[in-house]
Amino acid sequence: MELSAGNVWMMACAALVLLMTPGLAFFYGGMTRAKAVLNMMMMSFASAGAVGVVWVLWGYSMSGGGTGLGGLVADPFTAFGLTSLVGSDALIGVGYGATFAIITVALISGAVADRAKFGAWLAFAPIWTTVVYVPIAYWVWGGGLLGPDGAIGSWAGEAIDFAGGTVVHINAGVAGLVLALILGKRRGFGKDPSQRPHNIPLVMIGAALLWFGWFGFNGGAAGTAEEAGLIWVNTLAAPAAAMLAWIAIERIRDGHPTSLGAASGVVAGLVAITPACANVSPVGAIALGFVAGVAAALAVGLKYRWGYDDSLDVVGVHLVAGLVGTLALGFLALPGEDTAGGLFYGGGPAQLGSQLVAVVVCMAYTGAMTAVIGLALHKTVGLRITAEAEETGIDLAEHAETGYEFGGLGTTGSFVPHPATSSHLQNTTERA
Repeated sequence: MELSAGNVWMMACAALVLLMTPGLAFFYGGMTRAKAVLNMMMMSFASAGAVGVVWVLWGYSMSGGGTGLGGLVADPFTAFGLTSLVGSDALIGVGYGATFAIITVALISGAVADRAKFGAWLAFAPIWTTVVYVPIAYWVWGGGLLGPDGAIGSWAGEAIDFAGGTVVHINAGVAGLVLALILGKRRGFGKDPSQRPHNIPLVMIGAALLWFGWFGFNGGAAGTAEEAGLIWVNTLAAPAAAMLAWIAIERIRDGHPTSLGAASGVVAGLVAITPACANVSPVGAIALGFVAGVAAALAVGLKYRWGYDDSLDVVGVHLVAGLVGTLALGFLALPGEDTAGGLFYGGGPAQLGSQLVAVVVCMAYTGAMTAVIGLALHKTVGLRITAEAEETGIDLAEHAETGYEFGGLGTTGSFVPHPATSSHLQNTTERA
């Protein structure tokens, strides 16, 4: 079988989306304290490991690769281990889908930064993927409950979610909120200045990689060149507008725009355009990005007012901007073969109703099941590190490493390696 242009396009886009996970590691890593940067980055990398294995073994089959089981999930044994697909170009789509599952789990980690046990995270990632992500992906994209023939979609109408407003961002945002509530606040939350982002250039690099990879994230499923062109322009326009909106809010509220705000605005705009990238005009994308930038910039401060510790603003950015992008389709969706369009195009309230139903169903399911998983792990293996480990630094406590060695300078100015890294340094020297 010859490699078609469509297959090459999807393979390239899958590679772009996979790059987003280490990009997210940079983005999140720079936002943490210096003594938590490695743990934060490891949580993203570990998500790729855990979810990648799950996806090959049963995740793909359950998300739509097999016969549906009552509209709830597909049969996990239809293509278990993917052996039956060897020799088929279907594996290209399998790889593309895997990258979405990986980054969804990685996104959640930002809500529990600096205080979650790494071992517990490694247990959470495959369980949550199987119990939460896979069913919702099946409901929205695989013909399950929210599909046109599903038990809910058949009466509520099919919601538009081209690249993951509900499946990825609302899903991750709700899960992050639930885990943050279970874990509780960091020591010194809202008071300790050391909890401020320690490396803004790293955040900016991460945001750049995310924006770059997002063109694959949104564009990989484009069916025509015309659709791909619209998606590309919209994926440029929405985050551009959101960035300007975010820093404008900062200028009005705080007196100065910040680099962190610019990077966060870009991500908020990318999140908002994700479900709508193929179904709004470029002008609609600008409007959508602007609203998402304003909403997310205001929402990130709610954690201090309401008292929940969403460490890296997963709720404020991904949940809120995901809601904006998903529900805005009820107003901004262009008329097409499968939809009469949103309210602004004379389509009536039907599409808005479909979007709202999908949001409510996914949020309720994710919230409930994440709570069950999180509480079960919290009661058994324990989710949170000790107070002593949090004070010392999660990098040392969980990985016996430090991201930076500036603290290794003794009083005489000579370098004194931390005991946890001494053996590694010795081995490295011997190999050299």
